[in-house]
Amino acid sequence: MTADSAERAQQHYDPREVQEKWLARWAAMDLFRASDDPADIRPRTYLLDMFPYPSGDLHMGHAEAYAIADTIARYWFLRGHNVLHPIGWDAFGLPAENAAIRNNSHPSDWTYANIETQAASFRRYAVSFDWSRRLQTCDPEYYRWNQWLFLRFYERGLAYRKGGYVNWCPVDQTVLANEQVIAGHCERCGAEVTRRLLTQWYFKITEYAERLLADMAPLEGHWPDRVLLMQRNWIGRSEGAEIQFVIEGRDEPVTVFTTRPDTLFGATFFVVAADSPLAGEICAPELRGQLAAYLSQVSKLTDIERQSADREKTGVFLGRYAVNPATGERMPVWAADYVLPDYGTGAIMAVPAHDQRDLDFARTYGLPVRVVVETGEPDPAETGVATAGDGRLVNSGPIDGLDKAAAIARITEILAGQGQGRAAVSYRLRDWLVSRQRYWGTPIPIVYCEGCGEVPVPDDQLPVVLPDLRGQDLVPKGVSPLAAASDWVNTECPKCGGAARRDTDTMDTFVDSSWYFLRYCSPQYEHGPFDVQAVRRWCPVDLYVGGVEHAILHLLYARFFVKVLFDMGMLDFVEPFTRQLNQGHVINQGRAMSKSLGNGVDLGEQLAAHGVDAIRLTMIFASPPEDDIDWADMNPDAMVRFLGRAWRLAAEAGAAGAGAGTGDTELRKVTHRTIDEVTRLVESSRLNVAVARLMELASAARRAIDAGPGPADPAVREAAETLAILLSIFAPYTAEECWSLLGHEPSVARAAWPSADPALLVQELVTCVVQVNGKVRDRLQVPPGIGEDDLRELALAAPGVIRALAGARVRAVIVRPPRLVNIVPA
Repeated sequence: MTADSAERAQQHYDPREVQEKWLARWAAMDLFRASDDPADIRPRTYLLDMFPYPSGDLHMGHAEAYAIADTIARYWFLRGHNVLHPIGWDAFGLPAENAAIRNNSHPSDWTYANIETQAASFRRYAVSFDWSRRLQTCDPEYYRWNQWLFLRFYERGLAYRKGGYVNWCPVDQTVLANEQVIAGHCERCGAEVTRRLLTQWYFKITEYAERLLADMAPLEGHWPDRVLLMQRNWIGRSEGAEIQFVIEGRDEPVTVFTTRPDTLFGATFFVVAADSPLAGEICAPELRGQLAAYLSQVSKLTDIERQSADREKTGVFLGRYAVNPATGERMPVWAADYVLPDYGTGAIMAVPAHDQRDLDFARTYGLPVRVVVETGEPDPAETGVATAGDGRLVNSGPIDGLDKAAAIARITEILAGQGQGRAAVSYRLRDWLVSRQRYWGTPIPIVYCEGCGEVPVPDDQLPVVLPDLRGQDLVPKGVSPLAAASDWVNTECPKCGGAARRDTDTMDTFVDSSWYFLRYCSPQYEHGPFDVQAVRRWCPVDLYVGGVEHAILHLLYARFFVKVLFDMGMLDFVEPFTRQLNQGHVINQGRAMSKSLGNGVDLGEQLAAHGVDAIRLTMIFASPPEDDIDWADMNPDAMVRFLGRAWRLAAEAGAAGAGAGTGDTELRKVTHRTIDEVTRLVESSRLNVAVARLMELASAARRAIDAGPGPADPAVREAAETLAILLSIFAPYTAEECWSLLGHEPSVARAAWPSADPALLVQELVTCVVQVNGKVRDRLQVPPGIGEDDLRELALAAPGVIRALAGARVRAVIVRPPRLVNIVPA
């Protein structure tokens, strides 16, 4: 070994040679298989990456996300945990279908080919997956359980079919859930979304709105604050009252939700959404032609346009009157474009003095304006500016003189006593529209029989397999291509045996990703979507790593699914992901990467030029995980040089062998401080700082070699072995080679994470003076080698500093380790 190591020490570090050598050896070792043995007493850790869509090979964003997650997974492997780190593909959906249409191929061929390409790239990227748990959501063995779950939701009243206006993408020719419309455009293709009247399938997520809000409390401090805020805003809880308005000529009153029932005396007209069923129902017969013409005009507008503050409001009088329950006054009923049909009942009481949209409408059509909240501002009827603030109630009978809170409570009490209202809570959240008029997705397991109506497919007939349709036209035409597959569509009714037709829509692909993390626990299980006991062993997920772009859609739906499965008795937890880490984006030259902008960066080319380890380290060292990375500012060559230094250190230490004794005490202190700090840094996800500490250890070992007895010093060998193990979570190829050069058997992934000797962590302390605006406010005792970031944190937390700042914002912190910190308030 010594002669071989001595020879290697004279060579240069070649990342490509190292990769080829170890990739081949690792393939046979199955290093990262999780154990399901109940007798395995190791602590279990479930670490999950958001699974990829197979839209091509891996890209720069994948390189960052999977480097981060893999680092953390490898760390827990080395800490002796039984780690579940699976991989699969979110394989159904529009991109595959659209690509197949463009390339005159089949979505299945395109999808599976890309999956194999990505799988090979993941192996080359050295991600520590348990490949035995691999799954693809387009496999019938997977989507069979989408259908099974759909039927369980259906039995519980959580899956239902209704008609109404929906978001329609004219390019992808399919409906979209509200969450898939961004600023009035399709999140997939960017086309402007229109409204269309269709009968569709929905999941009743609104039934879980309050639980979705309440269950976020334990996630505080474990999920990113911005993700929790986005979820809360999307659910949109509002407190107020439901008020019943009698509509002349209609037997049943219409219920309206409002957050300001105190302004009821100021309601002077009543508005219903032009495209709500209510508008057509109450419209006077002689005005129905006008309503139909107006409805045609409204259907061309997006929801964003309809709610725009700048756009002129339009409407038509419906020839009916509503009775104000507070005043008894008859209020004209209008159909208008600025009220949406899926807001409550699709109707509002209009209080123009205190709502700008109502005021704009009233001024356009000459409707009365009555001030009922005295705010000290000019009369809205004269200024055209509504007074939406709080104040004292006026012109409001029994609630005159009350402030907002008291007035709301009193008017709600009065209405309840009259049987005309009650306190209520409303949500912005709407039920999840799951039907899609496309081919490449899970078929909906419902058939339609003329005699029996809507009939679920029995469990023993699942899966309803997607027909191949190879060679047939898959171009969308407003209905699913499945509608043309007559041999598949025409079937037998499971109830009566008569003729029936299958539902030709497919499910939204967010159904696939709402429970896939449960399937990983038992991917070959055949008696249900997952083995309940296996899930109870592994779940909830300990750490979920992925992009913040999924903060609303995917995470909200996954949380909903888990709560339903909890209610079904299949799970013993109510939140799927204990902790979440969102990585930033990889941009270039300050902008998102794009071929059209000329700033695209090809991951494959970067890997070929610098090697896998250098790219992984570049991604991690660039910034904290949650920050964006600008590739224009990155220097992978610097990482290649660092890896070369680590490799040479191992080669020299391995060639020299180990001398007697403990060796250089100062180097040993650096080594053990590095172990201690990197352990804490990884567990707090400060991965970039952990890499910096490894660089410092390599430099310290090199200085010891140059200044002392050389690589034979036992402290040098200890440093080299420590560096190899700690480096392995970031740069596994190089670390494996270093481990081998030091004379150890493969694999370094099976080594134990080193423990720091407390006796070697003791450091002499120095006094650091902490100033606020140049005045000494505190003194800290700190290690002489303390880093700038750590010293900044200690200074800001110092009691004297907190008293001096008295809550003021900090404009700048000037740090001069280890002796001085000056804090400059804003």
